[in-house]
Amino acid sequence: MPCSRRMGGERLVSRAVSRGARAGVHSPRAASRAAGVREAARTVREAARRALRAEEGNASLELLTAGVLLLVPVVYLVLALAALQAGALAAEGAARQAARVVVRSASTDGSAAAAEDAVRTTLADYGVPSEHASIAVRCSPRPDACLSRRGAVTVTVRVVVPIPLVPADLGPQPTGVPVQASATQTVSRFAAGTG
Repeated sequence: MPCSRRMGGERLVSRAVSRGARAGVHSPRAASRAAGVREAARTVREAARRALRAEEGNASLELLTAGVLLLVPVVYLVLALAALQAGALAAEGAARQAARVVVRSASTDGSAAAAEDAVRTTLADYGVPSEHASIAVRCSPRPDACLSRRGAVTVTVRVVVPIPLVPADLGPQPTGVPVQASATQTVSRFAAGTG
């Protein structure tokens, strides 16, 4: 009997050794090292999970920060382009209206003042300050007679469009973007001027 017991015990040990060999473990010491490595890997995984859980909510904060940093310049660019477009439309409208006023005026003396009033009114309609606006009137084919029949009157309006959120008192020159527009009108052949 003692033999069979010993024999059975050896069988159990040999089975354990063969299972360990299949698992890559050849000795009890290697088995304990493998168990230690598995435990260390489990500890590292748990630490990584805890670190990831600690960063929950940071993505929304990062998105808000990056969004604000990118959104502010884009909004400013849109405002600046809108102001420039309004200035360009105001200069074009003012030049066209001033040319119409000059062509329809009865005398050359009153046409300059009427053109200035038309430019000032049109610029005010667009919200563009008229302090730095200039007007140039050119007549053809005879520069000395602006209201001659079938003559062409060209009015050029130059305006400095202020840039949004930039103070106007930064120097002797007005801060802004200069915009220029011209319009030409023909004097009617039935005008009362010289023919």
